[in-house]
Amino acid sequence: MGTILFFQLSGIAWPVLAIMSLAIVNGLLTSIALETVILSRQMALAMAFRTAIGMSLISMVSMEVAMNVVDVAMTGGARLSLTVIPFMLAAGFITPLPYNYWRLKALGKACH
Repeated sequence: MGTILFFQLSGIAWPVLAIMSLAIVNGLLTSIALETVILSRQMALAMAFRTAIGMSLISMVSMEVAMNVVDVAMTGGARLSLTVIPFMLAAGFITPLPYNYWRLKALGKACH
C-alpha cells in the first residue's frame, strides 16, 4: 500500500501494472526482512533468511496480488482511498488462508 500511496501523492505517472508490480516486490522484501529479523533471535542469520523466504513467499505473493486486484477493481487504477483499504485488507487476509491451512495441517509444517 505504501508504494501506491507514494505514486499517488507525488503525481508520478506510471502504468498501473508497474505500480502494482513495485508494490508486490516491496511487500515481499519487507516481509522477508521483518521475518528474518524476528527469526534471527532464534537461529543463525543465514538460516533465518532461508526460513523467511520459504515460509511466506506463496502467501505473500497471493496476498499482494489479491490486494492489488481489489484496488484496481474498486478504484479503476492504482489509487488508494480510505473506502477501499478495508476491502483490500480483507482480501489480503482471506486469500492465503487455504494455502496456509494446507501447509500447517496437511503437511504438518509450520514456520517455527
